[in-house]
Amino acid sequence: MSNYQTPDSKKEEFRKYLEKSGVIDALTKVLVGLYEEPERPPNAVDYIKRYMGAPTGVDVEAMRAENEQLRKEREELRSTIEELNGRLQETAAEN
Repeated sequence: MSNYQTPDSKKEEFRKYLEKSGVIDALTKVLVGLYEEPERPPNAVDYIKRYMGAPTGVDVEAMRAENEQLRKEREELRSTIEELNGRLQETAAEN
């Protein structure tokens, strides 16, 4: 017979995982902090992100595109280095 879990047991297992990994405590702290703010922030999600340490106002797609461009540039530079090292070894062998 297959290993069958009821939806309730899956939920309980997931809850235990979140508790063990500290997620529940971290979320509780951020939500208490938001509740205790004297003035409600205009964007609660940004508040939570800042509290949790995530950068806000970042264009992720632009960063991905820049990352890809830098990877290509790095590969080109590695290729150039290999080519120049090869030339250097040839020159050293001739002398």
